[in-house]
Amino acid sequence: MIETIEQLIDDFHERPLPMPVPRDSRAPQVEGKATAVVGMRRAGKTWFCYQRMEALLQKDVPKERLLYLNFEDERLLPFRAKDFASILDTYYRKFPEFKNERCYLFLDEVQGIEGWDKFVRRVLDAEDLEVWVTGSSSKLLSAEIATSLRGRSLTTEIFPFSFREFLRFHNFDPGSTTRFGARARAELQSMAGRYLTQGGFPEVQSLDRELSRQVLQGYVDVVLLRDVVERHSIANTVALRVMIRHLMTAPATRFSVNKFYNSLRSQGVSCTKNDLYEYLDHLRDAFLVYAVPIHSDSEAVRRVNPQKLYAVDTGLLSAMSIRAALDRGALLENLAYMHLRRRAARIAYLITSAGQEVDFVVDSSSRGGRELIQVSWTLERRDTRARELGALSEAMRELRVRSGTVVTWLEEGTEERIRIVPAWKWLLE
Repeated sequence: MIETIEQLIDDFHERPLPMPVPRDSRAPQVEGKATAVVGMRRAGKTWFCYQRMEALLQKDVPKERLLYLNFEDERLLPFRAKDFASILDTYYRKFPEFKNERCYLFLDEVQGIEGWDKFVRRVLDAEDLEVWVTGSSSKLLSAEIATSLRGRSLTTEIFPFSFREFLRFHNFDPGSTTRFGARARAELQSMAGRYLTQGGFPEVQSLDRELSRQVLQGYVDVVLLRDVVERHSIANTVALRVMIRHLMTAPATRFSVNKFYNSLRSQGVSCTKNDLYEYLDHLRDAFLVYAVPIHSDSEAVRRVNPQKLYAVDTGLLSAMSIRAALDRGALLENLAYMHLRRRAARIAYLITSAGQEVDFVVDSSSRGGRELIQVSWTLERRDTRARELGALSEAMRELRVRSGTVVTWLEEGTEERIRIVPAWKWLLE
């Protein structure tokens, strides 16, 4: 293992760093704390670390003071807890002059190696190191951070590209202005359409539609096999695959385990309700789906009402669905949810006293309080406009919120205290 680690250190120092598209996420560095970077596979966690490395090189930190190891590299298998001691031993043997200088340790996809948290805690206490760890499991990282690393880490979640990052990748600069001419509006609307269907995973941005679809389907398979089946020793893969197919083809809908269980039984698929609850928990742990509860001050109410489920990226939804069967409104709502999720805001959906649904109740201290947001592909039909705006107006009265927002695909305007805004403009705010 020592020879392997030494070879990996040499390989990293010899090859040039990739030039990542700058991400808008920020990971604050605090002395004596590790930075934990989490998110779904292929969302850009490693490239986010490269961004930090590049910033260090720009400050004239020698690359030899950076140490990066990817624990999904098959050359590190089998890696055991006792092997962690070899990492720094090997590094300082190669570079003894750095023993008394600040160095930078990046441990990529480390969550599957038993004892990583104890190693990080030890080096934080004993060495002059800035430590970054990445992982594609929220539960494994959070559980270990809550024990050995309690108070010794800060977590940053990385998502696929936001719309602004998507534009940056494609060398399209919308500027900081809130006023757009006809040409800029048309171009941004076109780019929003591409973003809606292609999504924000970095790797697929330069691929044609069919290849992009295949790659995104592969992402779902990797999550299924490596982050759920292998990690949690799942035997009933048939029920799990049916659940994933359902979640990917019916986003932004309320999901009831009881109803889905009955649906599986009618299809002849055997499974227990407890298994389904566990599968859903595993998919959330792998950052494939996110759950939104009903808005209520009562924990009991939140517990008995179904949650609405959203996928991490609309590109995955497009790749996993028959295109003609896609609900454009649900796709847009999923896009809106992920935009809100990037703020780390508290999000819920609301059922008004008259039984009408409002898609998002957003509580965000950074935005100055509570927001009510409704998503509708179009308000052209009179009954649709009356339903969507009526639900929002009722929610504004019940929650005493002074204004609301309806996100549409094309329409723009105001009606009483409700702002109607096209998605491309809203995503840039």
